[in-house]
Amino acid sequence: MAEKKSGIDQALIRDLANILNDTDLTEIEVEQEDLRIRVSRAGNTQYVQAPIAAPVAYAAPAAAAATPAAAAPAGKTRNPDNVVSAPMVGTAYLAPAPGAASFIQVGATVKEGQTLLIIEAMKTMNQIPAPKSGTVTEIVVQDGSPVEYGEALVVIE
Repeated sequence: MAEKKSGIDQALIRDLANILNDTDLTEIEVEQEDLRIRVSRAGNTQYVQAPIAAPVAYAAPAAAAATPAAAAPAGKTRNPDNVVSAPMVGTAYLAPAPGAASFIQVGATVKEGQTLLIIEAMKTMNQIPAPKSGTVTEIVVQDGSPVEYGEALVVIE
């Protein structure tokens, strides 16, 4: 009887990272039995997402974000009350489908509850609604980019 190997196969992770470098992909995910490994790159950074046993729903934090000002570019500060933060880890999409018009544009007026963008998490498309009415002054994320929980997505004033 074969003994199940414990721990994460580091050689597999290195191979996946090399595939990312060789093919200019930004993300790759492999699933084998109860193990799922995802290697993604944002800029030159690569990380591994450990497998999770079951999908977990995240509630939006009571305060606007963990630290949205820390996500702002150097020299630029954002009012935390105006920042819409990612309620989950996933991939952000600014349009409902490839080639379709974006949900929002900088300078557009949005109403509370209006869809700002979509975050794909675990193959599920999650609409991110505007928490308040106002004018979109900045779209922080790029279409198709990975986002982390609490990361600034959009600024509405």
